[in-house]
Amino acid sequence: MPANLEALKGSVETALGERVRSSVSDRGELTVTVAAADLVAAMKLLRDDAALAFTTLIDVIGVDYSGFGDGAYDGPRFAVIYNLLSIRHNTRVRVKVFAPNDDMPVVDSVIDVWPGANWFEREAFDLYGIIFKGHPDLRRILTDYGFVGHPFRKDFPISGYVEMRYDPQQRRVIYQPVSIEPREIVPRVIREGSYGDSGKT
Repeated sequence: MPANLEALKGSVETALGERVRSSVSDRGELTVTVAAADLVAAMKLLRDDAALAFTTLIDVIGVDYSGFGDGAYDGPRFAVIYNLLSIRHNTRVRVKVFAPNDDMPVVDSVIDVWPGANWFEREAFDLYGIIFKGHPDLRRILTDYGFVGHPFRKDFPISGYVEMRYDPQQRRVIYQPVSIEPREIVPRVIREGSYGDSGKT
């Protein structure tokens, strides 16, 4: 592990104390896991501690661990990963938190820490169904308002549940059950002997 990454790991663990569930350095990146109950407090410490100064939230990512490791994984299904940047120290850290309940994944919103989390959290809600408690306007951002389900979940069907089309008789957009039929596509094989031959001599 590079010396600067080891120093960052030590500083983060010192600042967060018992809030750190695990700390992993891999491929030059530090990932710290905290409990859902400690998320907002940990984020404030990472932002406000002068030795860290993670003042910029780069991204918020939802993860569905269903089937992870060829089914060998046995833990909470949904996680949220926060990518943080310290401009002052030119360092980065990932903070991971698992939603305690797989049926209703809920974690606290970090909008009060970084207002820029707004649309990121809406995206994770829309695509994974992760609820961010305390978010002032948690609604879909990428899919349609009438969309059923959360398309980045591992158990979401590839063809979806409904499709949308314009109905010229009703003169409006309507939803209907998916009409896509599974089919087998056989590629057309072109033999090299006749490739480019138009049949003319």
